[in-house]
Amino acid sequence: MSSAEPTEAEPTEAGATEQTGPAVREPGRTPRPAAPVPSPLPGLAESARRLADATTTSTALVADALARIEATQPTLNAFRHLRAEAALAEAAEADRRLAAGERLPLLGVPVAVKDDTDVAGLPTHFGCDGERPPAASDSEAVRRLRAAGAVVVGKTNSCELGQWPFTEGTAFGATRNPWNTAHTPGGSSGGSAAAVAAGLVPAALGSDGAGSVRIPAAWTHLVGIKPQRGRISVHPHSDSFQGLTVNGPLARTVADAALLLDAVAGAHPEDFHRPPAVRAADAARRDPGRLRIALAWRPPLTLTGAGPDPEVRRAVTALADTLARLGHHVEEARPRYGLIGLAFVPRATVGIAEFAARHPEPALLDPRTRSALRTGTRLGGRVVRAARAREVRQHRRIGALFDTSGFDVLLTPTTAAPPPRIGRFDDLSAWRTDVAMAAACPYAWPWNVLGWPGVNVPAGFTRSGLPVGAQLLGPSRSEERLIALAAQLEDDRRWFEHRPPV
Repeated sequence: MSSAEPTEAEPTEAGATEQTGPAVREPGRTPRPAAPVPSPLPGLAESARRLADATTTSTALVADALARIEATQPTLNAFRHLRAEAALAEAAEADRRLAAGERLPLLGVPVAVKDDTDVAGLPTHFGCDGERPPAASDSEAVRRLRAAGAVVVGKTNSCELGQWPFTEGTAFGATRNPWNTAHTPGGSSGGSAAAVAAGLVPAALGSDGAGSVRIPAAWTHLVGIKPQRGRISVHPHSDSFQGLTVNGPLARTVADAALLLDAVAGAHPEDFHRPPAVRAADAARRDPGRLRIALAWRPPLTLTGAGPDPEVRRAVTALADTLARLGHHVEEARPRYGLIGLAFVPRATVGIAEFAARHPEPALLDPRTRSALRTGTRLGGRVVRAARAREVRQHRRIGALFDTSGFDVLLTPTTAAPPPRIGRFDDLSAWRTDVAMAAACPYAWPWNVLGWPGVNVPAGFTRSGLPVGAQLLGPSRSEERLIALAAQLEDDRRWFEHRPPV
């Protein structure tokens, strides 16, 4: 793990070992001075509009994205792999298609995906050390991105097997927060969050198995959507992390996150979960109506005694006041979480064990991963099946907040604490790491057990300038309501006007 003191992250070097040719590059080992940083890229919808209007080209946007990634790699270290030559070739082809009059939602727009997602020709390290063969084909989400016309410029850093709310590891160093590089951007989709917050790409895909989209979105001042289980395919996996993990977008605006969600949503023929389609972009333009919103401060039982940091509470209270001023009924409430952790732990550790067992060199895994592997092995079989069988009862008990109490949306802090410093979790045992991250992030993971949607929205900043967030949570298949409410908040609070000082 990285040192607690800020250090230079590892840059991407053209001379690094290439996996499938010169278009694939991995961070090197030799620090170099940071290059001048180009201007941040426009958002996803704005990039698509400029391309359709012929006021820019895909080649220009992709070249700017690659230059900005290269310039910030020594400080932010957001990317594990770049597809520089391949992305520029795809951009040139997109320009030819645009000039011929073809129009697709994301034709020619550069995006990034997290390194737990298969991209043909690139290895999927998922935060791990060691060599991995390149993926033979795209994941279903990437296939849909390409079908929408997007240009994937590279793969962003993730902590090892997505376990922790920080993005650090011996395999790639530390990914840093654009708002303050002494702090983590969160995890496990920290590379995607850092890349979007810093304007390296207009938007990016992450994945969320216990808050891994919403937590880094909160800590980097972004919109992050955890959709309904099955909304975005996780194929080639059929039921990732025992049903806990879903893919989701990170963007600076609700409209951009909704546009990316629409582009990648849909099932693979082998998927288990197939919720009916939603129209996220339409929802982002819709008035949500007057809603009953439950504000919950008490997290589910984690045995840490965790509650929100005073600065988090102040920011979320201000956001709740905004919702009330916009005409919504906001009332404090306490969801009946019960002992939901007894269902989460077996599913999470069995999921880690399933992924860790595929690693060709297990000795390279973090000792905490090996500990989770042993726990997951013990909790497999009947224990995890029983944990999953409880989900129906959990739906009824927690869903009573919506079905019986009549609330439309649950509002909670996304995290209990602002983003920790880089190295905060170094040298901790597996147990102490679990306790520390449960204290910092006790709010997000129950919605992964339920499989229901949630949206992180920026809630403001601490007095020292660190971002914090709030999550809008809903019952099954309620993405459109959550997105409409998030868009209404964004119109009022205009969080997209604030950028980090990169």
